[in-house]
Amino acid sequence: MRKPYLWVDFGEFSTKYNRQIMGNRIVYSTNPNFNTNSDPDEEPTLQPSAQQLKALISKKGRGGKTVTIIDGFRGSSHDLNELGKTIKTKCGIGGSVKDGQILLQGDVREKAMHFLRTAGYNIKKAGG
Repeated sequence: MRKPYLWVDFGEFSTKYNRQIMGNRIVYSTNPNFNTNSDPDEEPTLQPSAQQLKALISKKGRGGKTVTIIDGFRGSSHDLNELGKTIKTKCGIGGSVKDGQILLQGDVREKAMHFLRTAGYNIKKAGG
């Protein structure tokens, strides 16, 4: 098990090595202009009508089980998780959100596409 390190942000003197160890978690900062609430990796969530989503079916790497994948969401991870939760509830199935994609158990592409269209999203079929 890796020992935890205390990483202190000294502005321009912080090392890349320390950032890799702590995963960009800042414990303490001497920078008076530092904002603890902002996450530079998060992009603002686009409106549903501006989103270009793709729905595809996949069996690769899943032991032959069919999975519906919703891809192409642009926005914060919190909003993606909320959308994934809503789709799973509306379709009545299980699934998860991983790597910026919504994974739904089974072939529920038509159901998911219908729900997303009624919610105002632009969605297309992709793949098989």
